[in-house]
Amino acid sequence: MHKNSLASGHVTAAEMRHVLAGFPTGLVLVAAEVEGNVVGLSANSFTTVSLDPPLVSISFAHSSTSWPILRRATRWGVSVLGEQQAHVLQELRRPAHERFNRLDMQVQSGAAFAAGALAKLTVELDTEIEAGDHTLTLLRVFELHRDTEQHPLIFFGSGTHRLAR
Repeated sequence: MHKNSLASGHVTAAEMRHVLAGFPTGLVLVAAEVEGNVVGLSANSFTTVSLDPPLVSISFAHSSTSWPILRRATRWGVSVLGEQQAHVLQELRRPAHERFNRLDMQVQSGAAFAAGALAKLTVELDTEIEAGDHTLTLLRVFELHRDTEQHPLIFFGSGTHRLAR
């Protein structure tokens, strides 16, 4: 933080983004089939909330055009991206109607998953909490699987990285 924001108690969005870029996170793809089309987006706000009941959370920006469509789905797929899936992020930067044209997606009971994901969770929306310019969602987990042979794709310093081994 700059000294000015410490003295004034005001933190700008740019300062917040800069400082939190120093906190490494994993990356997920959240997707579902809605009206015959796969819709979804990437997120790095994914986190565990509770083991009993099994809950996770993701925050969605109010400015997102995909979030209102995804919200209509009964079940969502959360694909934790592995270090070999940086190409998935590149595709997710495309316009919403083109994002899934070149991705190998698997749809199960409406939840959509990236093929080869490190982990897959089938979730349903449990609770929504308005939080500033985002909506924090609590998601109930119904099914999950992890490929223990893979390593995660990490988001740090506004870019993707692999874990050093």
